[in-house]
Amino acid sequence: MKVVTSIDQVRQQVKAWRQSGASIGLVPTMGFLHEGHQSLMAAAKEQNQKVIVTIFVNPIQFAPNEDLASYPRDLERDKIACQQMGVDLIFCPTASEMYEAHFNSYVDVNGLTEALCGKKRPGHFKGVCTVVTKLFNITQPDRAYFGQKDAQQLAVIKRMVCDLNVDIEIIGCPIVREADGLAKSSRNSYLSATEREAATCLYRAIQCAGEMIAQGERSVDVIAGAMQAIINAEPLAKIDYIEFVDMASFNAIDSLKQDSLCALAVYIGKTRLIDNFIYQPS
Repeated sequence: MKVVTSIDQVRQQVKAWRQSGASIGLVPTMGFLHEGHQSLMAAAKEQNQKVIVTIFVNPIQFAPNEDLASYPRDLERDKIACQQMGVDLIFCPTASEMYEAHFNSYVDVNGLTEALCGKKRPGHFKGVCTVVTKLFNITQPDRAYFGQKDAQQLAVIKRMVCDLNVDIEIIGCPIVREADGLAKSSRNSYLSATEREAATCLYRAIQCAGEMIAQGERSVDVIAGAMQAIINAEPLAKIDYIEFVDMASFNAIDSLKQDSLCALAVYIGKTRLIDNFIYQPS
């Protein structure tokens, strides 16, 4: 496994792999890797001959009041996680390597970014789409792997790739959860023991919604109300949003009639956690 920090080093390696006819899978990450990231690496390893993992905490997707400075980082730990999964190349650039002086070109996707986290975090997806486009251009993969936990991000990147005719297959991989249901996230490391226990309210709310849907409930207001009650009963939790949207347009819906996404963002103490589930009519 190689670990490189420069764009030129990546391009040289990719060129050599291409000349030998190897296919390439890309797993873009912000590091502090966990089993969720490793599931993406496993999928990439299964479907490609070479796997690149990028580790870069992207400054332009963070707002001034967000956790850029405190975002967890541990490159040595990340190297071990990648090595365990048979990764071939880690690309861990500095911000100055990715964004030279006077950088002023951005990629923005409209429509899908106007709800959920896009509404709550203005400019976030502009930063995501810009860095992902740069990583695609640098690594030239056949396939790129993203987790379903970031469902809006996955949808936005799929739309961007389609709209811009980027010849890369985008693969969405299932949410990986802890034993008690909490979705794996690098930000879980922020939680104290008490907050970690409180954070299970997100998955309990999702389970409740699933049970209601299984019993025939289709009203978004009724389901969301029950989810809110579960989360509001947890003193350390503060709901940012619970929303149901159409999977194709990300427009709000009032009834479960089509492929739909229920997405929630909840503060546990000062830590903002996200989770979701997809409804598909049988």
